Amino acid sequence: MTDAPRTDRTISPYGSWQSPITADLVADAMIGLGQTAIDGDAVYWTELRPSEGGRTALVARFGSGEVRDVLPEDTNVRTRVHEYGGGAFAVQDGRVYFAHDADQRVYACEAGELPRPITPEGRAHRYADFAVHPEGNAIACVREDHSGAGQKAEPKNEIVLLDPATGGAGEVIASGADFYAAPRWSPAGDELAYVTWNHPRMPWDGTELWVAPRAGGAPRYVAGGDAESIFQPAWSPGGTLHFISDRSGWWNLYAWAGGEISPVIQMEAELGKPHWLFGTTTYGFSPDGRVVFSFREKGRWRLATAMPGGEPTPFDLPYTEIDGLSVRGDRAALVGGAPKAPAEVVSVDLETGARTHCRRATSVEIPGAYLSEPEPISFPTTGGATAHALYYPPKSRDFFAPESERPPLLVLSHGGPTGATSSALRFGIQFWTSRGFAVVDVDYRGSTGYGRAYRDALRGRWGVADVDDCVHAARFLADTDRADGSRLAIRGGSAGGYTTLQALTTTDVFAAGASHFGVSDLAALAAHTHKFESRYLDSLVGPYPEAEATYRERSPIHNAERLSSPVIFLQGLEDRIVPPAQSERMADVLREKGIPVAYVAFAGEQHGFRRAENIRRALEAELDFYGRILGFTPAGDLEPAPIENL
Repeated sequence: MTDAPRTDRTISPYGSWQSPITADLVADAMIGLGQTAIDGDAVYWTELRPSEGGRTALVARFGSGEVRDVLPEDTNVRTRVHEYGGGAFAVQDGRVYFAHDADQRVYACEAGELPRPITPEGRAHRYADFAVHPEGNAIACVREDHSGAGQKAEPKNEIVLLDPATGGAGEVIASGADFYAAPRWSPAGDELAYVTWNHPRMPWDGTELWVAPRAGGAPRYVAGGDAESIFQPAWSPGGTLHFISDRSGWWNLYAWAGGEISPVIQMEAELGKPHWLFGTTTYGFSPDGRVVFSFREKGRWRLATAMPGGEPTPFDLPYTEIDGLSVRGDRAALVGGAPKAPAEVVSVDLETGARTHCRRATSVEIPGAYLSEPEPISFPTTGGATAHALYYPPKSRDFFAPESERPPLLVLSHGGPTGATSSALRFGIQFWTSRGFAVVDVDYRGSTGYGRAYRDALRGRWGVADVDDCVHAARFLADTDRADGSRLAIRGGSAGGYTTLQALTTTDVFAAGASHFGVSDLAALAAHTHKFESRYLDSLVGPYPEAEATYRERSPIHNAERLSSPVIFLQGLEDRIVPPAQSERMADVLREKGIPVAYVAFAGEQHGFRRAENIRRALEAELDFYGRILGFTPAGDLEPAPIENL
């Protein structure tokens, strides 16, 4: 992408600039690139396609250079285990195993044949995180059993073995804990490693690593506990079990051999990620014994290789974000992202570093002069702490603002709240900056990528520390003349929506806000959300109902009388993680108070919008909302937001 020189730019107020990055482009042009796998000479990956109703396709690039879908167009490779899913396919010797969204059954598909189900009919069972036995005669996976779940009973999670030849619901080989993840076979196929944890812990709080013999018998405890997070067990080609642990304060790599644990890669950097999705991987092994791994340091992901105990040698790759890493033989496959280039699936030659490009997230070319590049910033916040963020200044090839004007600022509070910002190109951010907004994407305390202490700084302080950090980010930028202090807005989805609403009800810093399926009632979330997150708030707020007073104090719905800023709510009507009632109740309060409010609901959408038409509508409604509240006229023919009390 090259920047064409322009000397004829037009003076126009911030927020009113015309941009080639339209809502249609955001909704349709970028596909979501996910889990990768290498099998023989082929690289496989998943593609979330908003233009196809939000379905996830499985695609492969073969040694011949051919790239094609490997499953029929009516398949949707998606599992609902933990509701968030992930780890929805595996491939071995050309045979694909996958979970199909429509019925949650597991299917097998040979090349050139139609998929055949290998689990029973009915939606009582869900499956994820498939690991095919080296001999191909068994598939270890996580099964979530909803057959006994009711008003109070939770679904049961277990590790089971599926027989790809005879089918069936699965033979249980590990049960009794609340959660299981990452079953992984040893190279000989005689042992299976897996991770487990129990309420009220989340996987980034404390997990345990176990190894079970294939022939039966008692499993052996390896590592982990209440205050140690174990991530991604994997066996080296020589049969040594490896795993990532944060026992040092950072997610680093360890090996287990002869009953002893030893460090393999030690850095003040994160080799692990929060286990929101099954199948998340950050390392693997080359045939010569080297570890190939991705790591996040100072806000940037890199790929490196190292002999056990040796110094890492980074690859010279143009990426600041790396996801979906898989390693096999002399190749690694990954999804790489950069600030001014779309994410792409690539295969990397581990000897030369040469890349084979498999798929870009979009074929659309946007000149770099329209793209705002993120600047990492750190700033002081409450309690003498330092918080972090990515700042995006307004950027256009065609427009600039009057010299005396400062841009409106959008403060982004990411979801999770155990999550992190991304420096990869996102048209959803460039949509705003190319119209004259400044954007700050905040890695508030509790975010990952900065070590365990920073992640734990949100424990017991959700709704306080995250809000403080968003407020201080906004003030920091306003005080340094990079934002208009009278036109600060905050937006976020899910947990970020909660931070948004909490900031609007506990401070007077923001002139407007946008809540995308955000939490407004913490007690309702604790009572009605799904199993995976049903005890999440124990660590973020306190145990319920013992801490009921704190839940009420920190719930925006119970403090709505303090709210004096307009809000737009965007909500999926089939959301089971944050039910629509929460957004509806909050909107009702604002209606009664006479404060400008817009509520936009989407039938068929769950937790996050997957359909192109709904992504488009949500974005245009939010832009129109800001224009009418903050006092500028957006360019383009937008469908108005349904604002009441304006």
